[in-house]
Amino acid sequence: MSRPVLVAILLAVAAASSAATVLIVKSGDAGKAALTDEQRAVREKFFGSDKELPPVKDGQEMRPRW
Repeated sequence: MSRPVLVAILLAVAAASSAATVLIVKSGDAGKAALTDEQRAVREKFFGSDKELPPVKDGQEMRPRW
């Protein structure tokens, strides 16, 4: 088997494995459903509401004081 044939085979195998990986990852993402109302309520209770943070007051430092 010559070197160009071996390189072509290796490139074909690499391309096929990359395509298979992309298809598997994309098919896994399609199965995720949106959050139910109950899950959304629990998430907002745990992490807090999704409102914007209040503006920074004048003189309030944004770095730790050490």
